Amino acid sequence: MNQKDEWDLQITSKSNFFDLDIKEFWRYRDLLWLFVKRDFVAQYKQTILGPIWHLVQPILTTLMFLLVFGRIAKIPNDGVNPILFYMSGIAIWNYFSSSLTSTSSTFLTNSSIFGKVYFPRLIMPVSVILSNIVRFGIQFLLLLGTMVWVYASGDPVVYIRWTWLYIPFLVLFMAGLSLGLGIIISSLTTKYRDFSVLLSFAVQLLLYATPIVYPMSYLQNSKYIWLIKLNPLTAIIEAFRYCLFGKGTFTLNDLVYSITFMLVTIVGGLFLFNKVEKTFMDTV
Repeated sequence: MNQKDEWDLQITSKSNFFDLDIKEFWRYRDLLWLFVKRDFVAQYKQTILGPIWHLVQPILTTLMFLLVFGRIAKIPNDGVNPILFYMSGIAIWNYFSSSLTSTSSTFLTNSSIFGKVYFPRLIMPVSVILSNIVRFGIQFLLLLGTMVWVYASGDPVVYIRWTWLYIPFLVLFMAGLSLGLGIIISSLTTKYRDFSVLLSFAVQLLLYATPIVYPMSYLQNSKYIWLIKLNPLTAIIEAFRYCLFGKGTFTLNDLVYSITFMLVTIVGGLFLFNKVEKTFMDTV
């Protein structure tokens, strides 16, 4: 190559946290959407029902919760129709759990691609978050259809509220939490595979430490309510139900805590991600 010639693209390792090239990320937006499509299609490739499983899973889970927690345990639902109560919690919980578990294995599952071609590595976890939004959208449409059915049955609780305008922001906060926690765990699993095993147990336990099958009002007189409030998902899910049904126990401070936790995890996750990105091919 002639010394007078110049390179069109120079690839260098990131030296510090602030080496986040947003313009480069935008240039690879077509690749991002390609990965989003790949993640969604590959999830149900060679299945008979395909995306219909997005509807079957919340329906069956709602029926099980209705039987165990509604009929047997008789846990109240904050005055919300029990079917809608459980289905709303399941929809947003599924988005968080699936995004977290998929994002946490970014380095391990895509190591073969990372070793062959260059692209902004952060595209991988972001594509997972976006592909799971499609799943959430399908389940949210199921929830809306169920709300119409309940309203047609004469339930006065269900009607369109102006607070629905806040729902996209709550989904964004949930996406930020799953992205931040996911890339932290993904960065750690490059050297310590135990974290991937631990995560599966942690997600199962976190379900019961989150107001999915019970409202926060049910714990008002419990001495363990502080423990549930420490969960950053709590305020988001309670706010999600409040926006939908006008029922939910949370304060602005609770929501600020969840948003702050989300921002801290994203910053910490990006720091670890940039640090591990330079050497992870030697350890995976």
